Amino acid sequence: MHTSEIDIITLGCSKNLVDAERVMRRLECAGYTCVHDAADPKGEIAIINTCGFIGDAKEESINMILEMVERKKKRKLKKLYVMGCLSQRYMQELTAEIPEVDGWYGKFDYDALVESLVNFKFQISNFKIADNATHCAPYERTITTPKHYTYVKISEGCNRFCSYCAIPLITGRHQSRPKEEILDEVRWLVSQGVKEFNVIAQDLSSYGLDIYKEHKLAELIDQMAEIEGVKWIRLHYAYPTDFPYDILPVMAKHTNVCKYLDIALQHCTDHMLQLMRRHITAADQDALLDRIRREVPGITLRTTLMVGHPGETDEDFEALKAWVKKQRFDRMGAFAYSDEEGTYANLHYTDDVPEQTKQQRLDELMLIQEQIAAEKSEEKVGTTQRVIIDREEGGYFIGRTEADSPEVDCEVLIRIQDSEFRSQICVGEFYDVKITGYEGVDLYGELKSEN
Repeated sequence: MHTSEIDIITLGCSKNLVDAERVMRRLECAGYTCVHDAADPKGEIAIINTCGFIGDAKEESINMILEMVERKKKRKLKKLYVMGCLSQRYMQELTAEIPEVDGWYGKFDYDALVESLVNFKFQISNFKIADNATHCAPYERTITTPKHYTYVKISEGCNRFCSYCAIPLITGRHQSRPKEEILDEVRWLVSQGVKEFNVIAQDLSSYGLDIYKEHKLAELIDQMAEIEGVKWIRLHYAYPTDFPYDILPVMAKHTNVCKYLDIALQHCTDHMLQLMRRHITAADQDALLDRIRREVPGITLRTTLMVGHPGETDEDFEALKAWVKKQRFDRMGAFAYSDEEGTYANLHYTDDVPEQTKQQRLDELMLIQEQIAAEKSEEKVGTTQRVIIDREEGGYFIGRTEADSPEVDCEVLIRIQDSEFRSQICVGEFYDVKITGYEGVDLYGELKSEN
């Protein structure tokens, strides 16, 4: 074991990653060395940042906790702490069932977790966190992604209460961060070398409604785009109901606001949208998509859909397939309904779609999307795309276009041995790349000579 070294393991979404990075920054200010997602943890302390969204995520989190418990039993670990969504939701049960964990903390207990670790490290000298960490601004964090891109979380929680979703039960009501604090964070991140900002929230559409009493997403993004050094801004997790239409001209106006929107739609029939408590009709949802595409020509739309929700009929699913073929989303994910305790669906519906049927529907829907994605990749062959280089790996420089978010979307591969400009290519920089081919959803390209 390495003394004063903490292994931090983050499970779940990019919102969790931001939380972990904030904790790391505070701990480093207090004198610890933090290692994130180490392949072979060696620290004397481990912190697991858990996810509790759906069954598979909860299982992954529990398995990781139990794995670290075994390390502790073998004296390979002194202290084990757990934070995040799973412990926020099941604190009492987990405390009783896994007593080997030294501390359970919810999703928002950063200061309490850090203070516990500071007390552990400096218990003899009566060290106080304020003595050594006051210079850390609330938004400062240790970037764990490649230094040229990061995530900016602009709000927490959600007021939508969709039938299937446990997020409001975990994170509580929607809470926007003050606009100036976010802009200060972006300026600080630029000073750390960040160029690409993926703006995230459980519900971007509601940003500002709680603290400003009006939509403020457009104003926030407009001002963020004016900050020198901000090269790309990408928007994740908008909600279709009460959509802030004033964001569209902002996206169309700024070249550094990616023509990209991640908007989870879940389904397409009035029957299912009502059962899911989405508060929108199929016609209004289609009108929204039409307007987005009209006001931001060439926009990349990413969505998420659900199959197997209670009450989904064969007719609903056939309509969903036809709708996906018609809409031809640039990026699409899907998942099968998971019955989550405490949700509206869990309390009021019967989980009446067999698991085998859910999986069959999921496979069938994703097969349709795979064909659409391949066709869209083929359409890009011969075009020139602006690409940011993320890494060098396996004989390729690997990057992304503005239509591709890190981790979840497509990549562009530039073969190193084929590039006469190899010495000119740097990770974290932008280049014009001619697309020469594709395989599945990924593109192949070559650097254009004018770079």
